[in-house]
Amino acid sequence: MVEEGALLWEPSPEVVRNAKVTRYAEWLGRAGDYESLWQWSVDAPAEFWTSIWDYFGVVGERGDGPVMSGEMPGTEWFAGSTVNYAANALRGAASDPGRLAVVARDEVGGRRTFTRGELAEEVARVRAGLVALGVGRGDRVAAYVSNVPEALIAFLATASLGAVWSSCSPDFGASSVIDRFTQIEPKVLIAVDGYDYNGRNFDRGAIVDDIAARLPTLVARVRISAEDLRGARSTPGADISDGSGAAAPADAPVPGTGVRTVSWAELRSVAGPLDFEPVPFGHPLWIVYSSGTTGLPKPIVHGHGGVVLEHLKAISFHQDLGEDDVFFWYTTTGWMMWNYLVGGLLVGSTVVLYDGAATYPLTDALWRLAAEEGVTYFGTGAPYVIASMKAGLKPSGLDRLRGLGSTGSPLPPEGFGWVHDALPDVQLGSFSGGTDVCTGFVGAVPLLPVRAGVIPCRCLGAKVESFDPSGRSVVGEVGELVVTLPMPSMPVMFWNDPDGSRYRDSYFSEYPGVWRHGDWIKILPDGGSVIYGRSDSTLNRGGVRMGTSEFYRVVEGFEEIADSLVIDTGQLGQEGRLLLYVTMVEGETLRDDLVMRLRRELRERLSPRHVPNEIIEVPGIPRTLSGKKLEVPIRKILLGVPPEKAANLDAMANPEVLPHFVPEADTARR
Repeated sequence: MVEEGALLWEPSPEVVRNAKVTRYAEWLGRAGDYESLWQWSVDAPAEFWTSIWDYFGVVGERGDGPVMSGEMPGTEWFAGSTVNYAANALRGAASDPGRLAVVARDEVGGRRTFTRGELAEEVARVRAGLVALGVGRGDRVAAYVSNVPEALIAFLATASLGAVWSSCSPDFGASSVIDRFTQIEPKVLIAVDGYDYNGRNFDRGAIVDDIAARLPTLVARVRISAEDLRGARSTPGADISDGSGAAAPADAPVPGTGVRTVSWAELRSVAGPLDFEPVPFGHPLWIVYSSGTTGLPKPIVHGHGGVVLEHLKAISFHQDLGEDDVFFWYTTTGWMMWNYLVGGLLVGSTVVLYDGAATYPLTDALWRLAAEEGVTYFGTGAPYVIASMKAGLKPSGLDRLRGLGSTGSPLPPEGFGWVHDALPDVQLGSFSGGTDVCTGFVGAVPLLPVRAGVIPCRCLGAKVESFDPSGRSVVGEVGELVVTLPMPSMPVMFWNDPDGSRYRDSYFSEYPGVWRHGDWIKILPDGGSVIYGRSDSTLNRGGVRMGTSEFYRVVEGFEEIADSLVIDTGQLGQEGRLLLYVTMVEGETLRDDLVMRLRRELRERLSPRHVPNEIIEVPGIPRTLSGKKLEVPIRKILLGVPPEKAANLDAMANPEVLPHFVPEADTARR
């Protein structure tokens, strides 16, 4: 076992000297240690965020209003300013059109590339096509798309118009997508015919029909075919312009619907000007959604300006990326990390899009991709790091790799240790934040060492604190992760929440004026932190509260166990049962001797109160499509809520395992 807090990596003087954040601090005249820079960023937030705008030369008009005014959740940023995300993401196309902007890969080795100039040309074409379909400022464009260049191009075209983007991955089921898109009333739906995953092709034609039929505001559907995804850029022979220079898609409306069906080739068939609609700082850029494990997903709206400033800061200073970097994160279009990944364009990096399974044909698939593309920053979810560790992988050919990002769930100290052993010169950055702000609250920075299980710092501009039950800020104790100062990338609103009540109830009901995120965190005296999982799925046994991540660290340290889920069924004033579900490594079974060893380790490593009442073998641990364990929904199922009401099946990666968690399920219990 790797001891929490063990020193694994330290930046060399050269790394510190060349770090993007060092140059920024020198530009500010605030050269010194990171903690003092962070403290200034939260003590003087208006000055700090103004410096981000100025340092990066944000494309836009600053206006003469105050940088920030009002309290959370009603803070207004850069009043009177105008900006456009796409103008900032594509500004390098004119000065350096030949520089590589995008590399797209799939799981069978397919590869497409776009230079900055080619990307800008494609965005201009799709922009013209959207205009011809009647899309303008404030209209919503919904996309049911894979992580392919067409998704990125359509997003940038949408943003350039001041329209609002929202995407779901095609592995989402119809009802899950409908729950999301019906809330935002899109004008156009862009969708793929199907997708490949883990060596199989999945046809989505019928599902797209179902989704479109449930969206009464649609005027057009854009079809992305398999031929489009193979990379043909030629335009079909038919001239579908209307003579005005704008695309005029010619397909007749689908009978009974009034909705045109347009091919991707038709949408991009006419070259148009690449203009950018100037919009207010808080104008909606995209709508992302909560994980949707229970209830109707929250449609979270982020603004152009807030995302531009936050991603410039985070990707440049915390990931340490710039124009010479190749940026990869394993994600789908249904997870906020896709939005974060494409933010690499803001700092001039080449972004790598991957469409497929992380472990196809073998567990090392992503490492091989990174070696082939010369990736300098590799991002993934904690489960892939653990899977690589359990498979005994030793990635090679990663000479350019400088940083590795892990997010989605807490990475245990053993995961830190494996990265250090396998890639000793690479800085591991474990980050924690979320869809709600489309960034990390806490993470890494190249100025600080990496210690096992410890997130090195609070991110610049993020005043993260730990609150005890009385709402008192504590250090060195586990408490609620709260943010006590507004950030520009906090939601500008929830869609269809006119009085803001749903937004306030989601984050500000517990501590008025303070953002409660829903995670357990321990802030260390040096500014580092440890995340202990969701605060609404805590193990509270005999008054001893413990985050689930501590439990998983022990259980998943057993080489026979592939995955696990722990649930405390206790309710207010009533202690319940502690249930441990385990999925075994192929070829292993839950033998009596393993049960005894598990109980002994949990008793010794955690406490006698945290020895499970039952240990249950199941074929899989339920996870969302973005890889998060469904702790809260499974707890509800165990307390009697029907599975279809406790969990959104279409938002799950493996809904077929749910029956094994119904109380009367006939499973082997130990």
